[in-house]
Amino acid sequence: MDVQPTDALIVVDVQNDFCPGGALPVGGGNQIVGPINEFMPKFQHVVFTRDWHPADHCSFDGTPKFVDGSWPVHCVADSPGAAFHGDLHVPLDAFIVDKGTDPDVEAYGGFQDTDLAEKLAEWGVERVFICGLATDYCVKCTAFGALDHGFEVVLVEDACRGVDIPEGSADQAVTEMRDAGILVCVSGQLE
Repeated sequence: MDVQPTDALIVVDVQNDFCPGGALPVGGGNQIVGPINEFMPKFQHVVFTRDWHPADHCSFDGTPKFVDGSWPVHCVADSPGAAFHGDLHVPLDAFIVDKGTDPDVEAYGGFQDTDLAEKLAEWGVERVFICGLATDYCVKCTAFGALDHGFEVVLVEDACRGVDIPEGSADQAVTEMRDAGILVCVSGQLE
């Protein structure tokens, strides 16, 4: 799959709290960093999304059940857990999309209440490639948001990992994306 000048890469939420040792670790979350760093230079346009929650965010629960929309406290703005994984190559001038900043609104997708669509249009982007954490939540919502804004969407499946709560939700998310017309590839196919 040839990467074109009208393509953009969206790297979703590769943050410390979603990696092993974090507040809400995704199994193998740190394993996608190397592959992302390898194929990222193929793209002229790269966007990084991050959860950037206030300490009193509505999704936080002291005894989280996970499947009811509650989560442990994670990715609090300016905390070490909210920082991008230390090995992820994030340029100093990177375009970063903060999401989940309203304490009363859960926002999984990078297009929800952000200027991401406008930025991509400014760059002349027609197709987006999406990778990151977590397949079954923020990656999926970002992919569907891109579709809703008229972009062709490609999921780089081996550069994603899912929370998989409830069990099977990561595979189900990939199926839902395919069924919606989102293309699925692996990083080795990117040229």
